Amino acid sequence: MKFVLDTHTHSITSGHAYSTIQEMAEAAKNKGLQLMALTDHAPKLPGTCHIYHFWNLKVIPRVINGVEILRGAEVNILDEEGNIDLEDDILERLDLVIASLHDACIEPGTREANTRALIGAMSNKYIHIIGHPGNPRYPIDVDHLVRAAKEKNVLIEVNNSSFHVREGSKDNCTAIALKAKELGCRVVVGSDAHISYDVGKFDTVLEMFRKIDMPEELVMNTSVEKLKNFLAEKGKKI
Repeated sequence: MKFVLDTHTHSITSGHAYSTIQEMAEAAKNKGLQLMALTDHAPKLPGTCHIYHFWNLKVIPRVINGVEILRGAEVNILDEEGNIDLEDDILERLDLVIASLHDACIEPGTREANTRALIGAMSNKYIHIIGHPGNPRYPIDVDHLVRAAKEKNVLIEVNNSSFHVREGSKDNCTAIALKAKELGCRVVVGSDAHISYDVGKFDTVLEMFRKIDMPEELVMNTSVEKLKNFLAEKGKKI
C-alpha cells in the first residue's frame, strides 16, 4: 500500500511545532508525496495562532515545491455537544478540517461523554476528519463511533504519531481500524507531524494495516483523486 498524501501536519504557527510551511513542503516532496494538508491548531489550544491565521490562508500557494497544499485546520472540540473553536464563516473557507479532543481544551470524560463529543463534532458539515480518536486519555465506544462516521460520511483518522507519543494508543487504533474494516468505513492516516522530518511518516500504521489486511479501498492516502472525491461529497471542490 503506497501513500501519496498526508492530511495532518503542523507548521511553526501551531506554537509547539518547529518547521516552516516551506520546510514542511520540501520534506513532503522528498518523501514522494503529491499532497499535504496544512492543519495548524485552532485558537483555543494554548500557544497556537490567532484566528487571523485562518482568515489569511488564501495567501499560501496551492503548490509548493511540486506538492499540492490543502489549507486547513485542526479544530478543538470544546464540550460534549461537539462544539468547536472556529466559526462557520472561517470553516467554509478551508479545504480540510480535522476535529480533535485535546486535554488543554476539554477534560477527558466518560466513555459515553467522549463518544458523544466526537459524534457531535461529526454533525458539523464542515468537519471532514475526526483526529486521533485512539487517544487512550479519551476512552470511546469504538463501534458507536465508527458506525456514526460511516453514516455521517466523516473520515476516522489513524494517527501515526499516537503510536509513539500517546502511550496505549496501539491497541485502540488497531481496534478502530478493525471496526472500520468490518463496517466498510473509510479512514485516513495522518502523520500529525510537528516537525518537517515527520511529514509523511506512516511506518507504524502501515505495519498495523499489513497485519490486519486493511483494504486499500478504505484508505484515503493512496490517491489524491480519492481524497478529492471524498471532499467533493462533503461539498468542497478543490
